[in-house]
Amino acid sequence: MRTSARVIPVNNFKAGLAQNRRQPGLWLTLESANATEIVAGSGYDWLLLDMEHTSLDVSQVAEHIRASKGGTAELVVRVPWNDPIVMKRLLDTGVRSFMIPYVQSAAEARAAVAATRYPPLGVRGVSGNMRANGFNRYSDYGARYHEEQCIIVQIESPAAIAAIAEIGAVDGVDGVFIGPNDLAANLGFFGQPGAPQVRAAIADALQKIRSTGRAPGILNFDPAQARQLFEDGFSFVAIGSDTSILARRSEGLLSEVVGSA
Repeated sequence: MRTSARVIPVNNFKAGLAQNRRQPGLWLTLESANATEIVAGSGYDWLLLDMEHTSLDVSQVAEHIRASKGGTAELVVRVPWNDPIVMKRLLDTGVRSFMIPYVQSAAEARAAVAATRYPPLGVRGVSGNMRANGFNRYSDYGARYHEEQCIIVQIESPAAIAAIAEIGAVDGVDGVFIGPNDLAANLGFFGQPGAPQVRAAIADALQKIRSTGRAPGILNFDPAQARQLFEDGFSFVAIGSDTSILARRSEGLLSEVVGSA
């Protein structure tokens, strides 16, 4: 039987960013495809697979893509750095939603977007038969691939906050994500993302992001604080991680049964 042509699946997470819809997400750092498969069906809108602070390589990311299929969540990959070579390989593997760490300027944001686009829109190399285009079964891939790509840039320093207006104006940027821990460190408050000075910087960054029309994002693993961040105007918030859930819940379960030491 001949296989009929298919079209690129809709990126509901990207659509939600454009609509300013509240979208909770979960951070993935266990490097376990089984864990990804489990949480993919838990109801989250997005999952962040972290290559920056784990030892994941491109071939392992492919396993997580397969594990996430059939769930509710879009798999977003945070790359180790704003590197077009790494991004090219991930794109061919099937990644279509990216988080780029430590973007400091509009030029760096443009470089991130260009890494995901074929010429003349960018610098991505062309491969004709790959997972990204359904092994050449998506009839509209060449014309529409970029319409379902999602590019999120991270703001993690005072210099980046000062450049938000220019960064947010870059065509192809869908979301601007504040990294509270690195921002705290760069403000001189290492390990204190809740310090008043850091919270003030986050509030300032939020207003600047919203003024660009881009979706603002952040992470906070405290449920009450995560709810408040949505109320404050953030549209996508990572509310936990697979690692923290396993660590804290396993400790809590033990405490419930045998008591605290």
